[in-house]
Amino acid sequence: MVSALKVFLLILAAVWVIATALPFIRAPYWWVRMFDFPRAQITVGALVTLGLFGLVNIGMAEPKRWEWVTFALLGIAVAYQVYRMLPYTKVWSEQVVRAAPDADPDRRIRLVISNVLMENRDGERWLEVIRDADPDVMAAVETDEWWAETARGLEETLPYAIEVPQDDTYGMLVRSRLPIVNHEVRHFVEETVPSIEATLELASGEHIKLLILHPRPPRPDIQQDSRLRDAELVMAGREVATFDVPTLVAGDLNDVAWSRSTTLFQKLSGLLDPRIGRGLFSTFHADHWWLRYPLDHVFHSDDLALVEIQRLGNVGSDHFPMMIELAIDPSVRPLQEAPDKNREDVDQADEAVEEAAEQLVEESPSERRERQIEDQ
Repeated sequence: MVSALKVFLLILAAVWVIATALPFIRAPYWWVRMFDFPRAQITVGALVTLGLFGLVNIGMAEPKRWEWVTFALLGIAVAYQVYRMLPYTKVWSEQVVRAAPDADPDRRIRLVISNVLMENRDGERWLEVIRDADPDVMAAVETDEWWAETARGLEETLPYAIEVPQDDTYGMLVRSRLPIVNHEVRHFVEETVPSIEATLELASGEHIKLLILHPRPPRPDIQQDSRLRDAELVMAGREVATFDVPTLVAGDLNDVAWSRSTTLFQKLSGLLDPRIGRGLFSTFHADHWWLRYPLDHVFHSDDLALVEIQRLGNVGSDHFPMMIELAIDPSVRPLQEAPDKNREDVDQADEAVEEAAEQLVEESPSERRERQIEDQ
């Protein structure tokens, strides 16, 4: 019995150690990149296994050398996973400072970002959550024509609109109380995967840039790797770095906050992450508390200070919406340190764009068609 339990725990230990080690491989394969996501779940599993392994292999008998090695590797795996997630807890220093209590309301923007889940038809529930949040701007992804029509129910309070409905889960829309000075529907990597870039006018008369993203995810069901997603994040990050007004980037990035690709985006763009020092704000999967990751993001420039950030209630989607309110305050710049890029980051970004371009060139029409069918 004890021998069988030892073998079982050894197999479990190997699973957690391999799951921790695989993301070190700089490869876009879905079976590598998927382990960027469940760091919390791996940590819990490894901790439980570590405790049982210690009890069975060390507490009950004189441990063999391989048992000590396995125990040590498990401990290292747990420590590393905790290290990667620690910035998204309250023990870490906050990257974004709080806005002053008397921050000018006319210089504020309140944004809600929501992945509605295209096949979700609980529109009234979604509308109720959005109305309760009372945003200045609402951005939604995975919106088809039905969702565009549903969002028009917000027209009274959010009269300005940009609609890009699609029936392939890559549609998106923006509705705004603030005037939309100009906008452009961008396609950073693929013609079928849009992004929305808009300039909004605050009540103060100042302009603020908004970029909504929803890049293609790595998917095991069709052997889809992360190259197209990674390239879109690189190209969006480089674009944002050229903006000369306060900026927000929001969306379901199909990536977690601590991954190499999201970290690279932050370095290229120079944007801040208000979750650092505050919490994970895990938004997916809304129906499974034990399987949640922070997939829906809001990043912003260093001339904005945080008023409020919150994960909103269930809207019938597999994602919770995120709400953030920010205030323009250039005086906080010295207090907010955005990450810097180095030569290695630039080279890595170039490589990501080149690999995505090669993939699109090499992809056959039948492979592209298969991918488009799966999108639907």
